[in-house]
Amino acid sequence: MGTRDRIIDAAEQAISEYGVAGATTKRIAGLAGCSEALLYKHFASKEELLLAVVLERMPALGPALEELRAGLGEGDLRVRLVTFTLAALRFYIRTQAIAGGMLGDPALLAAFRAMLAENGTGPHVPIQVLAGILRDEQRAGRLDAALDADAAASLLMGACFHRANLARFVDLPGPGDEQWAEAIVATLLER
Repeated sequence: MGTRDRIIDAAEQAISEYGVAGATTKRIAGLAGCSEALLYKHFASKEELLLAVVLERMPALGPALEELRAGLGEGDLRVRLVTFTLAALRFYIRTQAIAGGMLGDPALLAAFRAMLAENGTGPHVPIQVLAGILRDEQRAGRLDAALDADAAASLLMGACFHRANLARFVDLPGPGDEQWAEAIVATLLER
């Protein structure tokens, strides 16, 4: 394993154990077995390192969206959407520590927002991509043309985000994640 990967692994560990505020570059470097100077040779800022943790170590939405898109016109759309919904839920559960830590640190959040804007990415992008996939399904005649694809994508992603947050605070009553995802998708697609 290379130094860069050790640093990312150490950052993920530090965030998990100490939260974003406690995951200082000094602590991360110590866990990675390197100096802070070497850490900064690989990452220009703590924000860049946090983004690397999100993009390289967390369950990614990109592959799940690509899988959903690749199935256009094939198989059961409900099944494909349930699979995607579960992937989005896992993503939000795993990224909460980083997101929550950034929300609690205005300077870190501002720097992270600037970096996201510079890279043309952010939490809105998966919603836009999902809406585009839903529009493709509408054009293919597999989804009701009257469905507002942007609203549906926002509702689906928002439900996943909300469930991930609730699960941090309470043991959720009712169905498990699979049954929940099936009900969310069924409700979304019923007209």
